Amino acid sequence: MKQKNKVAATTNWPLTILLIVGCLTVIFPLYMALVIAFKKPSEMTNDIAGALSLPKSWSLENFAEAMRVTDFWHSLGYSIMITIATVVLAILIHSLAGYAIGRSMAKSKFYKVSYLYIVSGMFVPFAILMMPLVKQTAQMGVDNWFGVILCYLVFYMPMNVMLYSGYLKNIPIALEEAAFVDGATTWSTYWKVIFPIMSPMHATVAVLTALGTWNDVMTPLVIMSGTGANTLPLAQLTFQTQFGTNYNLAFASYLLALLPILIFYLVCQKQIINGVVNGAVK
Repeated sequence: MKQKNKVAATTNWPLTILLIVGCLTVIFPLYMALVIAFKKPSEMTNDIAGALSLPKSWSLENFAEAMRVTDFWHSLGYSIMITIATVVLAILIHSLAGYAIGRSMAKSKFYKVSYLYIVSGMFVPFAILMMPLVKQTAQMGVDNWFGVILCYLVFYMPMNVMLYSGYLKNIPIALEEAAFVDGATTWSTYWKVIFPIMSPMHATVAVLTALGTWNDVMTPLVIMSGTGANTLPLAQLTFQTQFGTNYNLAFASYLLALLPILIFYLVCQKQIINGVVNGAVK
């Protein structure tokens, strides 16, 4: 028994070292962001010791100025509106598409081809779609926040449909057959039986979609440009000019933008791992 314990302790060292390195790669950037956000511009130095040192006085001046420069509350409002609308519509539409494809894929080649066609969208880079999207949204008159939401629904559809259709394989079809025997239609069976069961996957899709939507810069930049409306990542571009970057205000703004999505993640974290693992089952 002692030998087995020694072997187990020995084999855990590589994993422990890997975890420590992984934690440092996450903690160190967060430490730098926090320290720089509270420092005054006069405290910024080029040497490593000065960059790692704590601020002489902890003040919220940078945060207040960052909120003023970015018009924080309006930008936050647009970010929240776009993120919530995208997440809600993605859960409703993509789960329905995943259900239709997941339950019919084994019976029909049409749904199999549809599944492969939708999932193949994950391999199309945004750089190829960027200019056509700008032209198309302008012609359709949706070169605004509504057009951004439509683009996000299309961009995240491949991944979400794959997750939902994979998760459905863990739900026994006997539940639907029992509902049909009781006189339920396919529509009512989905919304009253299947949709509530998929709550772990809903949480996973919500977090993944919200993270991508909240942090995205390029889509609002190319579609909402010139409308006077900014999301938080778009407003934060004001800190970067051709003459330099105001790191103190920039990092203060980044921390402010991090808080809402961090709170959302903490609320949904219990469902995420379960949803990802089950959704990946083939």
